[in-house]
Amino acid sequence: MARRLTLKDYLAESQLTIVRATWAVILIGLLTAVLIARLVYLQIVSYEHYATLSKENWVKLLPVPPTRGLIYDRNGVLLAENVPTYNLEITPEQVPNLKSTLARLRRLIPISDDDVDAFRQLMAQKPRFESIPLRFRLTPKEVARFAVNRWRFPGVDVTARLSRYYPLGPLAVHDIGYVGRIDVADLQRVNSSEYAGTSYIGKTGIEQYYEALLHGNVGVEQVEANAQGRTLRVLKRDAPQPGDDLYLTLDTRLQETAQKALGDYHGAVVALDPNNGDILAMVSTPVYNPNPFVDGIDAKAYRALRDNPGHPLFDRAIRGMYAPGSTIKPFMALAGLQYGTVTPTSTVYCPGYYQLPGSSRKYWGWKRTGHGTVDLKEAITESCDVYFYSLAHELGIDRMHAFLSRFGFGERTGVDVPGEKAGLLPSPQWKEAVRHQPWYPGETLINGIGQGYTLVTPLQLATAVAALATHGRRVVPHLLYATKDPSTGHLQIVPTRYRPTIVLANPAYWKDVITSMTDVVSSIHGTAHSIARGLSYTIAGKTGTAQLFGTGEGGYKDEAKIPFKLRDNALFIGFAPAYDPKIVVAVIVEHGGYGGVAAAPIARKVMDEYLVREKQ
Repeated sequence: MARRLTLKDYLAESQLTIVRATWAVILIGLLTAVLIARLVYLQIVSYEHYATLSKENWVKLLPVPPTRGLIYDRNGVLLAENVPTYNLEITPEQVPNLKSTLARLRRLIPISDDDVDAFRQLMAQKPRFESIPLRFRLTPKEVARFAVNRWRFPGVDVTARLSRYYPLGPLAVHDIGYVGRIDVADLQRVNSSEYAGTSYIGKTGIEQYYEALLHGNVGVEQVEANAQGRTLRVLKRDAPQPGDDLYLTLDTRLQETAQKALGDYHGAVVALDPNNGDILAMVSTPVYNPNPFVDGIDAKAYRALRDNPGHPLFDRAIRGMYAPGSTIKPFMALAGLQYGTVTPTSTVYCPGYYQLPGSSRKYWGWKRTGHGTVDLKEAITESCDVYFYSLAHELGIDRMHAFLSRFGFGERTGVDVPGEKAGLLPSPQWKEAVRHQPWYPGETLINGIGQGYTLVTPLQLATAVAALATHGRRVVPHLLYATKDPSTGHLQIVPTRYRPTIVLANPAYWKDVITSMTDVVSSIHGTAHSIARGLSYTIAGKTGTAQLFGTGEGGYKDEAKIPFKLRDNALFIGFAPAYDPKIVVAVIVEHGGYGGVAAAPIARKVMDEYLVREKQ
């Protein structure tokens, strides 16, 4: 019997279907479980994290730079302000092709290579989401030209900012200083988070020294942005804290008088109040305009300033180191009185030169025919070199160094401006350490008349004179008078700082020297008698002539043939009124010749402005 042929196995097919369905259900269940687990993770476990990421797609935190504090003089004259300007800024993360964008922008708006270099340096240091300035101070035409092409430049915007401006230009430029673009070096010395959104930082002068006060604290703005990064609306704003306004001790009118009095000369004038250390004027010439430095001076203009033979960028008042010449003699006289080497009435015979015992070498005085027999008063009045050669020999370099250092020679004054030099007060120990040479007796003589190795800055000299004028009370010179919180209007006066008082064995020594200094101006034999005409107050002063080049014994044989750059520096120190001092002035005129001719008249003009015209 033939076997039956089974064409379809319903049981096997049913079992296969069940198996397949089972695996499908299991797979679906597993996938569903994974999906549920993922949803639980996203919406419960990691909710805060992903909610924040989602929010950041449309909400951004932008830094709000603070308003920089203003700077005024002692009378409220504005010296540094902020003016509204338009800047071209780029947010790198929003720019698809930065190289192409820069090239197209340069075809639209003038952008220099220096602008691009500065931009790239900042871009390397700042986050890519932060806006970085490319061009400052766009003109109205440049703003309009960019505005109609704005859609072509994603990530590029014109931003309204406040820019620093110095309304008086070169006046007091070395004291105030200037701000400039933040560079890589600046970011390394400050808290970069505090400078987010800020384009400027103090580079020199008061602007640099008091950067922390002037800058303020950055704020934060929470804004809603679209996919292209453009701000749609502000959601929340934490306002920045503006910087403090500064009031300086400078008197703008006095500063201008001193600057004009120097004229075309290169040099410095320092005027200060000896009672509290207020710097009333501090001039260094030649000067320059600080405004081009704010947004970045172009290379050609900077090279012109840098290579100028007058060195206008150099602050002579605090960095220039000069031989004090005969302006050191009042301090030497005090040293002689203090150590008992001389008395007010002891005399020295001056034949026009001095010789060390046992030596044939002659150390010439400025008057080759000699002054004859002179006492201390006459020696100061007529500036007798031979008297002070003899005094220096009797004192010795060690006592000279010890006494003069009490007046601050050889050390910084502590003024609140960066870059001050300490000058040089030589000693045998200094020469051995620096020059590896012994000290010679002849060097003591020439340093006793302010020549040789001795070097002072104009501010240092003025500060020392202030101590003499006030009978030994030493104050620290300063430019900052007060700070003002712009939010509250609270004015905080800066207290005067003092150094140890100089005490002499006999207080009458102060008057002996000061009286001698008044004769420098009032006596017909005084070296500054030329400024005495029409004086309504008493000046105690001392002229100085610092030799830079000699042509043989006894001085120059033909001064007219000496090149200008090798001619003597002219100096003058003084204070007035002599017995109730309100102002101290120190003047240095480079290559000016005689102190009584070039420097003293400048000091007279400054004193007149302060003591006479101020009262009118």
